[in-house]
Amino acid sequence: MKIAIFYGSTTCYTEMAGEKIQQQLEVLLDTKIDMFNIENVALSRSQEYDFIIFGISTWDFGELQEDWESSWDDIKSLQLSGKTVALYGLGDQLGYADWFQDALGMLHDALIPLQVDVIGFWPTAGYEYTASKAEIGDGEFFVGLSLDDENQYDETDDRIEHWCNQLVEELHQINT
Repeated sequence: MKIAIFYGSTTCYTEMAGEKIQQQLEVLLDTKIDMFNIENVALSRSQEYDFIIFGISTWDFGELQEDWESSWDDIKSLQLSGKTVALYGLGDQLGYADWFQDALGMLHDALIPLQVDVIGFWPTAGYEYTASKAEIGDGEFFVGLSLDDENQYDETDDRIEHWCNQLVEELHQINT
């Protein structure tokens, strides 16, 4: 199985989270995982992979990170039908409580029409925010791993570790 992480990162936090995810999954799956910054690599490269992890951060009042914004129109032309996808996002739940993880939800909604299989939903418990476009399941879950390095930095490593273990279990279920 070919696996890659595609991310956009203005302040390097989304990149650093991606590197931690990459390291964890390479150990757990005993395989190499490629990692690409979409500032330098076209999203079309994601079509070469079986399992794709997309990383995005929410800016200001529910806005896309600049590299994602520049590539947004490219999403609809991707040929990802039947591929497995997981998402992770960074946001500020206290400073932007009405828009927490909105970009993560927007990315999920843009990928669903491509007939991808999304795994890695993450519980909303343990976060303090008002609204999010990334919620599903009556608000019980986010569409992917949600990190807040602004207010809950001390939880990031544990969340990544648990999420990576969850991804491995879900991948195993898909492939059996």
